[in-house]
Amino acid sequence: MTPPQKSKAARLVSLLLLPLLLIGQPAEGREPVYARKGMVVTQEPLAADVGVTVLKSGGNAVDAAVAVGFALAVTHPAAGNIGGGGFMLIRMADGRTSFIDFREKAPAKAAHDMYLDSSGNPTQDSIVGWRSVGVPGTVRGFELAHQNFGAKPWAELVKPAIDLAANGLPVSKSQMDSWRGGHAENLLSRFPESKRIFLKDGAFYDWQEIFRQPELARTLERIARLGARDFYQGETAHLLANAMAANGGLITLADLHDYQAVERTPLEGDYKGYHIITSPPPSSGGVGILQMLAMLDGTAYEKTGAGSAETYHYLAAVMQRYFADRNEYLGDPDFVKNPISALLDPAYIQKRRATIDPARATPSDQISPGLPSAGEGTNTTHYSIVDDQGNAVSVTYTLNGGYGSGITLPGAGFLLNNEMDDFASKPGTPNMFGLVQGERNSIAPGKRPLSSMTPTIILKDDKPFLVLGAPGGPVIITAVLQVIVNVIDFRMNLQDAVDFPRVHDQWKPDRLAVERGVSPDTIAILKRMGYSVDEGYSALVEAIRISDGWLQGAPDGRASGKAAGY
Repeated sequence: MTPPQKSKAARLVSLLLLPLLLIGQPAEGREPVYARKGMVVTQEPLAADVGVTVLKSGGNAVDAAVAVGFALAVTHPAAGNIGGGGFMLIRMADGRTSFIDFREKAPAKAAHDMYLDSSGNPTQDSIVGWRSVGVPGTVRGFELAHQNFGAKPWAELVKPAIDLAANGLPVSKSQMDSWRGGHAENLLSRFPESKRIFLKDGAFYDWQEIFRQPELARTLERIARLGARDFYQGETAHLLANAMAANGGLITLADLHDYQAVERTPLEGDYKGYHIITSPPPSSGGVGILQMLAMLDGTAYEKTGAGSAETYHYLAAVMQRYFADRNEYLGDPDFVKNPISALLDPAYIQKRRATIDPARATPSDQISPGLPSAGEGTNTTHYSIVDDQGNAVSVTYTLNGGYGSGITLPGAGFLLNNEMDDFASKPGTPNMFGLVQGERNSIAPGKRPLSSMTPTIILKDDKPFLVLGAPGGPVIITAVLQVIVNVIDFRMNLQDAVDFPRVHDQWKPDRLAVERGVSPDTIAILKRMGYSVDEGYSALVEAIRISDGWLQGAPDGRASGKAAGY
């Protein structure tokens, strides 16, 4: 059941994320899933089983990540994708690290003001339909990761997804409900191919009915045989470019041919004896995790205990200050200079920390981006994997909104993203997640939009300790932060750390979103401290902890994910 959303931004986000976020109070005191050798935690159970099968057959964590990613494109159509993009964070057992950036790009025909009407107001074209689609990156990103770090043959990793698409899978209760009414039905019914495939032309799928996707199976067969070349130059590329041309879209064969995934250097930092490896721009999340942890360090915020009003107050305060900086300073590193070192400088952290009133909320209009002028995105899904060699992979990828643009590519069977809305269509005006972003994230040809996806790996004594990430738009960053501090500062077992009620404050709008499960007394104190409190949702964290020779897997209790190991 989804809680009532009071603000306009919250109502819109709720509609977009409804297919994924089955908001509810997780069961208390759940234990993690334990395993000795390998662990896969995903938002959809069948994909978790695919990953474990790859690990058992001798594949490494990157092999399993590729197989899971393709499987989710079949089993979790609201977010799993080959028509979107994302990030893969890798830490190999020999110490090598890599960040594979396969974020979508704006087409060459994109323009700064392309989503503004004649009065200068944003339109819905960045959210729904053919003009909302960025150049997809998933297939190219998976291929780059496999080429650099994989061990098993490529075709073998795509085959489970082919089988699932061709043979079909039973429709779950949550998937059946997602397609019947609400955002999914309203969006998908606008596009004939989507209506035919996912809504059964309006007849709808029943619980446990077999759902087959033959067009998607044929697309995956071509990708298995030809690799990313099919998607970016071959038959699939031509299907996409021709459909774009026929429907007023912007993506061309040249856009597809020119798209490349990029290997970047992860961001790294330390917190209370733990070493954090996390996501660099165009992710905004990694710098946020490092900045917020640094602001918390030294405040003794944890002394009042998890779930106290004082603890939530400090969490909200560092969130506000980070989001003010995020929305002003960060963007695609191929287009803008991101002031990472300045944002993480200890003197700057101390200055930001000093502005926190221990007893009172700070109104958003009293918080500004803090660097001097000369200083230097949901429908998403996440999965975490650790193999028996000690390799760790954290993957977040996305279509952006629930079911992306709503368009299923005719003849190819996969949904297309609406990632163009992650740009600042009109700098200073909220996007569909309510984020007020600056000129650095404005639209330009070939540019990647700023993202909230935050795959993260934490080391203890130079060995993997925690692997995590989440879907959910801007709440990804704050959810990942809270799971980290729940484990490190509040000593929770991993499942409790993932399930514990969270808060979210993104600076603007001036609103503290509080999940169900936070006590009424705590909420009353937060209101007295000056917070405008609204009931909200959180992201779905999928996490693995490695400790004392055991792998602990924790799927988020807010939805029906799965941890599977051996």
